[in-house]
Order: sequence, then C-alpha cells, then structure tokens
Amino acid sequence: MYGEFSRRRFIKQAGLMAAGIGVGLAADTLERAAAQTPGQVSANEKLVAGFIGMGGMGNSNLADFLRCPEVRVAAVCDVDEGRRMAAARRVGEGCDAYNDVRRIIERADIDFVVISTPDHWHSLPSIYACEAGKDVYCEKPMSLTIKEGRAMCDAAQRYGRVTQIGTQQRGGTHFQRGVEVVQSGVLGRICLTRTWIIGNGGSMGWPQDSDPPPGLDWDLWLGQAPYRRYNPARCHGSFRFFWDTAGGTICDWGTHLMDIIHWGMQVDAPLACTASGGKYVFDDCRDTPDTQEVMWDYPGFTALWSLRQGNGYPFWFPTALKQPTVVDGTVYSPVGGKGYGMAFYGQNGTLFIDRDGWIIHPEGDRMRALQSGGSEQHYAHVRDFIECVKTRGVCRSNFETAHRSTTAPNLGNIAYWTGRKIRWDREAERILDDPDADRLTGRPMREPWHL
Repeated sequence: MYGEFSRRRFIKQAGLMAAGIGVGLAADTLERAAAQTPGQVSANEKLVAGFIGMGGMGNSNLADFLRCPEVRVAAVCDVDEGRRMAAARRVGEGCDAYNDVRRIIERADIDFVVISTPDHWHSLPSIYACEAGKDVYCEKPMSLTIKEGRAMCDAAQRYGRVTQIGTQQRGGTHFQRGVEVVQSGVLGRICLTRTWIIGNGGSMGWPQDSDPPPGLDWDLWLGQAPYRRYNPARCHGSFRFFWDTAGGTICDWGTHLMDIIHWGMQVDAPLACTASGGKYVFDDCRDTPDTQEVMWDYPGFTALWSLRQGNGYPFWFPTALKQPTVVDGTVYSPVGGKGYGMAFYGQNGTLFIDRDGWIIHPEGDRMRALQSGGSEQHYAHVRDFIECVKTRGVCRSNFETAHRSTTAPNLGNIAYWTGRKIRWDREAERILDDPDADRLTGRPMREPWHL
C-alpha cells in the first residue's frame, strides 16, 4: 500500500542512500527524533523550526515565521550554497545551514519543518519529517502525483502530525466571508464554477545544457526526477514548466483556485474530467501547455479551468459600484477586467473572488449587489499552523484537505495527457476503466529515492 513507509524502513534506506549519494542519516538521532512528540509547549518555550528550500517562496515563508515570537529558526537547507548561506545570515546567530534535507530531519531539537522546495521535493521530506516526529508546513501544490499525496496523508495520520499546505487564501477573512456567502444559498442554485489565469508572457527560448553553476548540487536538486543535464530553464524560477518536476500552471495556480471552489461548494473530489489544449503560442523548451481548458464534473455542478499564456484579454465582471471607488485600499472600477480568479454562477447572482476582494453581480433584481475588499492571508495562515502545533489542532489546509484540492488539477493533467474523459473513484483514489490513465496517478522515482 502507498504510504507504508515505516520508521525502521526509513532508517534502513538512509544507510543505503549513503552509498548512492555520499550522505546518510544518523540512525540513532532519527530514532530519538521519531520518539518525540513535540507540540506540548509551555508559554516560555520556543518552537524550533527548520526550513527546507530557500528560494522566493522559502524566503517569504521565513519572513512570516520570523514574525512569530514563539518560533526560533535553528536551521535552513538548500542545495544551492548561495541561497542557504544568505538565508542563514538573514536568520542570524545560531542558525545552521545544510545542503541535504536529511541533516535537518535527523535533528532531535527541531519541532517542525517548512518545506518550500520545487514540487517534486515535497513528498519525501514531508514523509520523512512525519516519521521523525516533526510537524510539517509544506508549500503547494502538495505533491507531484496523486499517489505521493496519499502517502503524505497516510504518514501524517500514522504519526499524529500537525500539517499545513501553503494554500494561504484560506487564511484571508474575505475568502472566509465569500465562502460563507456561497454556502448560505443566497446565490441560488450554483450550476457552474470557473477558475482561470491568463496573461501574455514571453518565450523561454532554447537555452543550452551546461555544467551547473558553482555551489549548486544538481544531482540532489533533481532528487527523484529523471536525470537531465543542468539547464537554467529547468532550475530556479521556471521548473514548473517541466513535467519531471512539476505539473504546470494548473498545479501551481490551479491548486489555489480549485481549493476555494472545493471549500465553497463543500466538495472534495470530481466525478469525471476532460481536458484539451497544447503549446500553441510558444516555440520554446517548456513541456507544459501554454493553452489549457479543463472541465470537471462534480455532483450538481460543472467546474472549469482556463489557462492562456499567449493572450491577456481578461474576464470582465461588473461591480456593485457606479463609479471608481476605493474599498479597503483597493481601487474598483464599475467594470473590472480580471486576469485570474474564481467565480460561482448561481441562479440569483454571480460571486467573483480573488486576493483583492469579492464582488456579487446580481441576476436582475433577485438579490443585492455587494462588494468587499481583500484581507491579509499569508501571515494568518502561518499563525493557524503555529496555533495548531501548540494545541495539536487541525489546520485549515491540512494534508487531507489539501490533497483533495491538489488531486483535481492532477486529474486535469491526466485527462490532458491521455486526451480522454476520465472517471474518478474518490474512495479508492483510482481512475475507473482506464488502466493506462490510472498508472499516471503515480510515477517511478529515480534511484536511490523511493516512496
């Protein structure tokens, strides 16, 4: 069964990894860490954190965790020497820097880890941390594949860990209020939801393979992914355009957006999925489509996703205002073009929501037009995690909830790859009547890494 990854097996594999990569976990230290149950923290104690992945999102996460008075950052980790040393300097005295995630996992003093790596490096560190008795805050999308996500959920449940995925929109009070509006029924019967992100970006070109830059452990950066020669397009900042290491824009932004659809509609799994699209605009090295349309069938409604990277003409939503107006610091025009967002289409009205606020556009006189400004989301999301670590509560975006929100975009990609409509069994977490498509819910890992 996926997720059957015992502490004993992890320690055994750590020794095997030493032969293949040149580093291994200290088994006795890991046993001590796994035996701990951190989280029962007195008011005078600090929660000790280790940070894994110190790129853009890693530093954003670091900034908000450093704002928490009960948190002490003891270690940072990145396979890029420049990034990890800069992060260690930012934290200050007493912060250790490592290039290998296992060095952080083996430390018995660390209570939780914050994982902000590329997508293909989310599952294994999360599972290792759970087995070592550590709580986990991990960036979205939760996992590279559906089976990896299930293994992460299994590990968190088995070891009783507090978990949070970085779908931070759930922390925003205006998102919470918008979801209350959807669930109240005032929009009437909702037949359709739509999510989208559009823009007119540039080509990535065809950069040449080369030796990795000094200070970057490229083999460890690749980890479970198939071996490729170093190419700058595949690394920092643009890894999400390659299937080896990510799921494209739908698994990046789409996970955020579909998470709100699931929350608002009180569902967590589609019944079926179809998709179309392709690389229609850019002649460059990316794997992922620049144009993609996905349709999911849910009980009682249809959900749509639209990606356009070669045309920035937005979706337009009339607002509740008759003239340009400032609401909570955001300037609204009577009609707003939206380059990304989420919309719920009901009999009585349509609710549009994004990080800047929400708008209700009524159907005639069936309801009143309403509008709200945005709210802070990320720090609130971090605080939710910290409070749950202290109380052993359940986070808003715990592994199980986030796994379901990540599965929908992953199914969209599988429908895109196969060109077929796929039907999903939520309980068994498998694609029905299509063995070839079902095999795409997981993928092999490069030795010596194993799920």
